[in-house]
Amino acid sequence: MIYLGMDVHKDSITIAVLPTLAKTPTRLDTLANDLPKLKKWLERIAREGEIHACYEASGAGYVLHRALAEWGYACEVIAPSLIPKRSGVHRKHDKRDAADLARLYRAGELVAVRIPSEADERVRDVVRCRETFQREILKSRHYILKFLARRGFVFRDGTNWCTPHLTWLQHLATDASPLATEDRLIYREYHALLMYKRQRREALDRQIEKLAELPTLAPMVKQLQCVRGISVHSAMVLATEIVDWRRFERPSQLACYLGLVSREDSSGTRHRLGSITKAGNSHCRHVLVQAAWSYRHRPQTSVDLKRRQAGHPPAVIGHAWKAQQRLHARYNHLSYRKRPQIAVVAVARELVGFLWAVMRELEPVQAA
Repeated sequence: MIYLGMDVHKDSITIAVLPTLAKTPTRLDTLANDLPKLKKWLERIAREGEIHACYEASGAGYVLHRALAEWGYACEVIAPSLIPKRSGVHRKHDKRDAADLARLYRAGELVAVRIPSEADERVRDVVRCRETFQREILKSRHYILKFLARRGFVFRDGTNWCTPHLTWLQHLATDASPLATEDRLIYREYHALLMYKRQRREALDRQIEKLAELPTLAPMVKQLQCVRGISVHSAMVLATEIVDWRRFERPSQLACYLGLVSREDSSGTRHRLGSITKAGNSHCRHVLVQAAWSYRHRPQTSVDLKRRQAGHPPAVIGHAWKAQQRLHARYNHLSYRKRPQIAVVAVARELVGFLWAVMRELEPVQAA
């Protein structure tokens, strides 16, 4: 076998060739990031043995992985955050990174990520695009509020972004606005930008609702919505990011994947826990923390939740009701001693376990 460690960049690929019995790489080549040239280079290397390649997950995506799979070569994409690092090494360059990847890959010390299909990746990017517009809307809101505050206009008749506040903002954009002429011009641009972003977000919401009806996603999305705090958008984020829930044997593995477990620095009799690692999927972690805020309120089944739970197995509904009772009590217990934000993160970590149990009730054929 021949192990290849590839350091992939936009314009170049540095490859280290490490045969099974070699102590150091026999070749360290830098090629242009061009698939036809790479294919010819691999054909020459493949004459010497069976190729097993790997490279780090990055902005390069999975194009290279799919190309190698099409050519008949084994290739894995490695999780960068789980690559072992040597604290005594203070030099880093492409050839060294490629050699380290080949060496660690041969030793079996690297963790491969799950490769989504092209269809899954496209649907996931639609959901992520909606999250991008949500962040852009938040920026535009800040532009408007800070600009008006600099001019002495502060809304005092309620909270920001409620219906009266939106009406007041709309009035400031009209010709009867108390703003000066130049300020009115600037404010109208900020306001128009906010309105445009909201329109595009609403259009994406409609598109996501249609995608949620796809046969591959509908069972997962509907079952996730049986849990309080999980809307269509939240369910789509969890379904498109995690996809296969059965690859996690325990809920603790899923919580670790989402970065919701605590940091630990223990030695001997000293046990020290810190904040959450935040080393996992940030998209899922965000929607779970947002969903956890709903468990501040006492357990109840609203009309909307009853509608979402209709037709689902009693075991799933039982998990959802047990989650409400457990997590509400958990939040009340922690909020007396800690800040609400910390209590909510702890609730989100336990919510992962209930979601894992709910998705385990999904039929194996549908889950696949």
